[in-house]
Amino acid sequence: MSSRTLAIVALTALALTAAAPPAVAAPAHPAVHGPEVIHLPDGFQPEGIAIGGLPYAYFGSRVDGDIYRAGLVTGRGRVISQGPGTPSLGLKLDHRGRLFVAGGTGGDARVIDVADGLVLRSYALQTVPAFINDVVLTGGAAWYTDSANPVLFKLPLGHHGGLPAQAVRVPITGAMLYTAGINANGITATPDGRGLIVVQSSTGKLFKTSYAGMTTEIDLGGESVPNGDGLWLHGRILSVVQNSLNVITKIQLNRRATKGTVVSRTTSPNFDVPTTIAEYGKRFYLPNARFSTPPTPETPYTAVAVPRP
Repeated sequence: MSSRTLAIVALTALALTAAAPPAVAAPAHPAVHGPEVIHLPDGFQPEGIAIGGLPYAYFGSRVDGDIYRAGLVTGRGRVISQGPGTPSLGLKLDHRGRLFVAGGTGGDARVIDVADGLVLRSYALQTVPAFINDVVLTGGAAWYTDSANPVLFKLPLGHHGGLPAQAVRVPITGAMLYTAGINANGITATPDGRGLIVVQSSTGKLFKTSYAGMTTEIDLGGESVPNGDGLWLHGRILSVVQNSLNVITKIQLNRRATKGTVVSRTTSPNFDVPTTIAEYGKRFYLPNARFSTPPTPETPYTAVAVPRP
């Protein structure tokens, strides 16, 4: 603890709370008058984003798993944690300054201390080909999706947020049937904090999911969200990033999250296949994955700020 600067301590103390359901939408923040486009390192290939209580965003690299922190006011940043050589995809930050990381094709999950960049614990979730894609903190646990296998992984958080020795496998059952392509992807809490919402990218369907893994399709009245990726919950408003369509779809959920109505679809000329989403003040922030652009070490990458619809 003695090595932590006062600034980092303040940052971690104000970040998102992990255990209090639903603990997904950001707390109230002052308006930020920072850049609309944040430039990330060339060749970084971003995927996930997490923002805590102060104006700093964390991004994960698909290339090597590095974690990059950028100031939302200045746009400047640096790598704070060297990756293991495998991806860092979905990210969530808790109020203790711990970054929960989905490891993609590495089949793992990691928990990183953002104060010093050290890995607090790593979990081997799969021994078969996997795609650990996203994570949410809710219901006293971290929940991870695997887009290649019909299973969720749960990290139960103990007293004072203690990390478990191993993850718990929760098979996906019910209405969600895995198909070719990317299946369970973005994940968030239900508005009442008693369950989960998962998007299936390959079908464009949303599923209400119990903590036991039972899925029921959310009725969108004939609408769908193909290529659905990151999810963000604010009250009963669910925002879905449709990556290759360069769209954020705003959905009004009913109280039980069994039905939803598409309210609006928002795009930006700065979008270039955005994947995930986080909120600060009255803005959404999204990293541009640029999946349709051949990646090189010199390829530029950005994150984009847009007004919250």
